[in-house]
Amino acid sequence: MPSAAEISRILKSVHTIAMVGASDKPGRDSHHVMLFLQNKGYRVIPVNPALAGATLLGETVYACLRDIPVPVDMVDIFRRPDAAPDIVDDAIAIGAGVVWMQLEVIHEQAARKALDAGLKVVMDRCPKIEITRLGL
Repeated sequence: MPSAAEISRILKSVHTIAMVGASDKPGRDSHHVMLFLQNKGYRVIPVNPALAGATLLGETVYACLRDIPVPVDMVDIFRRPDAAPDIVDDAIAIGAGVVWMQLEVIHEQAARKALDAGLKVVMDRCPKIEITRLGL
């Protein structure tokens, strides 16, 4: 697990975040986190096959990471842990620099694969909570 200093460096270095599992339901955590991150100046691109082609908080929703037509710095995983390996494969394929697994999203093999491919990994954390905790 990265230190607070490393998490701070990650959050200061990324600009474009792909949020896998973004929801259009305002009561869902992913919706709150996406809006929070946008308000902090990040571009957050929602990924959700059920909403592909729609607009969510001003951004086009994509079915999968590989469909996103712009470079992505960080992939934020808002899915069950068993989805992490395939998402990590896609994150590696698109050249993302960071894989961030949300609270309770823990998958050691997926994390190891990402690390072995040169990506930074944060697991079982929420960027909204970390930004607030670190005062970023």
